[in-house]
Amino acid sequence: MLFVLCLLLGSCMKWEYGDEENFAVSGEGLFITCEGNFQYGNATLSYYDPEKKHVENEVFYRANAMKLGDVAQSMTIRNGVGWIVVNNSHVIFAVDVNTFKEVGRITNLTSPRYIHFVSDEKAYVTQLWDNRIFIVNPKRFEVTGYIECPNMTMESGSTEQMVQYGNYIYVNCWSYQNRILKIDSRTDEVVAELEVGIQPTSIVMDKNSKLWVVTDGGYAESPYGYEAPALYRIDAESFAIEKIFKFALGDSPSEIQINGTKDTVYWINDDVWAMSVDAERLPVRPFLPYDGTIYYGLSVNPRNGDVYVADAIDYVQPGKVYRYSAAGKKLDEFYVGITPGAFCWR
Repeated sequence: MLFVLCLLLGSCMKWEYGDEENFAVSGEGLFITCEGNFQYGNATLSYYDPEKKHVENEVFYRANAMKLGDVAQSMTIRNGVGWIVVNNSHVIFAVDVNTFKEVGRITNLTSPRYIHFVSDEKAYVTQLWDNRIFIVNPKRFEVTGYIECPNMTMESGSTEQMVQYGNYIYVNCWSYQNRILKIDSRTDEVVAELEVGIQPTSIVMDKNSKLWVVTDGGYAESPYGYEAPALYRIDAESFAIEKIFKFALGDSPSEIQINGTKDTVYWINDDVWAMSVDAERLPVRPFLPYDGTIYYGLSVNPRNGDVYVADAIDYVQPGKVYRYSAAGKKLDEFYVGITPGAFCWR
């Protein structure tokens, strides 16, 4: 009956599998996670060799004969294994960073955003639309517990990026939130929280053990509020705000990053900006001027300071990545998947 129905309709929908390819990479390399389009299941993973100036696209699909899923959010590498967080597919894939082959996966996640390793046997996974941070055992690929986040509901819950200082993990809470959480990794409990501006989007830590957090200020008519965004410098030891750098109302700063020597922070605000961590005011000239495109992702090579900018173009066609030297000289450009959003250095 099913065969007859397929003939009548002309074709049946099939799950697309490909032929497995063998990869063997070494040395320095850059992974680019491309989100794709929400609910289209067209997320992809690209790999770029900076020395050869060569890119390979859709390497997860090509190495595993299986699509990556829906919305590739981020990637982290630990001990030769890359952990790809696929938000709307509720999964984290573990892959060999040399062959791109899957070696395991963590499932039963709500809407994972980022993974941070506390040890070889414990990691935290932040979530969108969940008031919990998941605790997972990477060796067993399983969820082992949860960290309840205070003053957060399932509807307005959003924990995002994580940085570590000693035994403490600092987490920015983004969607309809305005806090940085401090978690004791020994007890898996939130021990303090710090209010910042509306919707802190990202967080890094510099050479002076200062946390840098950028907020987007919300949006007009948001039920949570709307204000000028800001860049915050926070002392990790005292967990106190030291300096607030204010942007103009309507600006949209995001993607704060730091270089390998941890003395310069970068962010996107239409243009790409760079500032010394010892500066006392925002720069007046951008590192890379805005040219009418959509700068969507940002990374700095920790070894030589090269800056990589992801261009979403129109969120429909394959995106582009631009590579610049630390002095701002253009070195390369290459196409990747749809909506390139995050980078991970091998």
